Amino acid sequence: MRIHLFTYLIIGFLFLSANSAIAQSEQQVYQSLQHALFSSGQLSGERGPQNVTWIEGGERYSYMEQNPRTGSTKIRVYNPQTEQDELIFNTAEHLFPGTNYDFQFRSFQWSADFDYLVFQTNFTPIYRYSGTSDYYYYSLADGTLELIAEDAFTAELSPNGQKVAYHRDGEMLVFDLNSAEETQLTFDADDHFYNGRFGWVYEEEFGLVQAWSWSHDSKYIAFWQSDERHVKRFISTDYEGSHPEYTDIPYPKVGDENPTVKIGVIEVATGNREWMDLDLDEGLIPRLYWTSNSEELAVVWMNRQQNHLKLHFFDVTDGSGHMVMEERSDHGWIDLFDFFAGIDHYFFFPDDRDEFLWISDRDGFKHLYRYNYDGKLINQVTAGEWQVTNVFAVNSERGRIYYESTEESPLERHLYSIRFDGSEKVQYTEQPGRHSFSMGPDGRFFIDTWSNVETPTQVELRTTDDGGKKLKKLVDNKSVSEYIRQYEYSHRELFTFTTSYGLDLDGYLVKPVNFDPEKPHPLILMVYGGPSSQGVYNQFETNAWVQYLTQQGYIIANVNNRGSGGYGRDFEKSVYKQLGILEAEDFAETANYLASYDWVDKSRMGIRGHSYGGYMAALTMVLHPRVFRVGLVGAPVTDWRLYDTIYTERYMGLLEENEENYINSSVMAHAQFLQGSMLVAHSSMDENVHIQNTMQMITAFTNTGKDVDLRIYPPGAHGVAYNQQSYLLLHQVYTNYLNRHLK
Repeated sequence: MRIHLFTYLIIGFLFLSANSAIAQSEQQVYQSLQHALFSSGQLSGERGPQNVTWIEGGERYSYMEQNPRTGSTKIRVYNPQTEQDELIFNTAEHLFPGTNYDFQFRSFQWSADFDYLVFQTNFTPIYRYSGTSDYYYYSLADGTLELIAEDAFTAELSPNGQKVAYHRDGEMLVFDLNSAEETQLTFDADDHFYNGRFGWVYEEEFGLVQAWSWSHDSKYIAFWQSDERHVKRFISTDYEGSHPEYTDIPYPKVGDENPTVKIGVIEVATGNREWMDLDLDEGLIPRLYWTSNSEELAVVWMNRQQNHLKLHFFDVTDGSGHMVMEERSDHGWIDLFDFFAGIDHYFFFPDDRDEFLWISDRDGFKHLYRYNYDGKLINQVTAGEWQVTNVFAVNSERGRIYYESTEESPLERHLYSIRFDGSEKVQYTEQPGRHSFSMGPDGRFFIDTWSNVETPTQVELRTTDDGGKKLKKLVDNKSVSEYIRQYEYSHRELFTFTTSYGLDLDGYLVKPVNFDPEKPHPLILMVYGGPSSQGVYNQFETNAWVQYLTQQGYIIANVNNRGSGGYGRDFEKSVYKQLGILEAEDFAETANYLASYDWVDKSRMGIRGHSYGGYMAALTMVLHPRVFRVGLVGAPVTDWRLYDTIYTERYMGLLEENEENYINSSVMAHAQFLQGSMLVAHSSMDENVHIQNTMQMITAFTNTGKDVDLRIYPPGAHGVAYNQQSYLLLHQVYTNYLNRHLK
């Protein structure tokens, strides 16, 4: 595949050279799909400092620089106030100890005094987000690099920088950096029985890999003990070799038993272990937090349906505890984090005050609430018909909370701060668009990465000391602006329309450059649509396949359907216990609305999606069979009874309480209504959405006399494509299918 890429680069260079004399007004087009896909970086452009870690309380940040020619990586540290940029580490100058191999790493951590680094190396994946690694310790003072642990699942420095804790082979261990001694802390692991590690479903659906946490004073480690020995299994293979190897994963599906978990706390100095006195009651324990009190642990319990939450505080010396706060929802599930917004926690426990913050949508929109340690609500911090989408810093000294919200528009994100009592709100970003942020823990400096439909990605270093003053432009992506002057490029066009049932929906269009409003065009609706996700933002379009399709005469569209995040509780949770039904209705309404224009050919419309989007593409085709002629379906859930417990029961409730809707929301229940052409792509090694979903759907279509096209990419996991060639081929198959049926 390197030969193919090299050949392409040479051809591309010759192509650009041959056309250098063409007037700028004669914009070029992609010569092939391969040309487009391999040029995608020209649209996304630079992203600024990579792997930013704020140190010294937020006064400086470290970042990584990679040399694409040599493959070496540098770690540098930048001071926003002095503009000093310092080289800390260069892999080109180090070997793995005792070898002749160049040192490489996957990630790193800083010690508390910022004099040492802990490197994660030699990563071997286990699940989508986790795996085993070797860990090394580096001294900035003398340049020594030493091995700490091999084949560790996760590792983290203690807050005082004296020890490194990690998980290996089901057990918790700790390495003393002063004595270079390893101590095992737990001793009762078994196959699929772990101390300090989650099973598949907890890791996948609660968004955490590390199943343990240091106390602030480095005296204790709190951990999950996970028992999934009783959990039913999923077995898969890529069919390679004469006798294929099979992957065997405990994977609970709707109605199955979940892993059993409990919370233990180890006193590191003595090895003494205490269990927190919490009755699981067939529920879940998705989060734990250390409070500002040195021997007090906060533990979050939820019922299986995840619409009932209890927060308990425990004395870790004896395991005794009491409930501090309880929340029930009559509107649907309770969120603890938001994968799509990039926020891992909705609880915040500052280590310097006996208070905590909690994001809840109890008033109809996600806002910050402030509690004391007795569980009494002190005040609601934010309020309004908009959502808090992230929290970046809680600074008690300044008395301010720094957060991101949709206050300007659900299509945009901006940075604000507010006092703990809800007063003196300040907005720091003004440029229209979708902003994302990296901020130090003191809230003083931040990196603002933003774009809008007209502006490529901009990266700026700013400070909250002066109302968001820009200190430095880090990236302006003039190269992207120049590129889209040379090549045909179509910007997103935002629109809003009112459905036949009186609901306003936001969408975007991407039209061909030489758009002729008198000519009917084929339309492709690109969808995902899952709960809390959002497909439409005021954001620069960087999808090279979209640009290629518009150059072929297609109009591309997307819409924020019901269930999307950013619009409040009622909009998002309207899909509760009936996944797919309202979303499909919104997709059909969007297509019909656009087809009311002369420039859309209503007889040539397609829908394309992957994962939840694949489910929606297939379900919309059978629920609204006269709308779309073509469906491109990637790795779809086709029946929620085939998906995992924690995700599905959060949104659909328990099977025995909602079986009719489970059946009605499956693609197979409506297979006989398929009228258009459908192409399905899936991998047999997809551990997330099992190929069983596609196979049962194919059988249902076959039994009703409906023919569906199928492509299987065996090694590809959930993404289907598994290397550069398969990625190109998959998109070529999709494109050819669209051209065959919609051109």
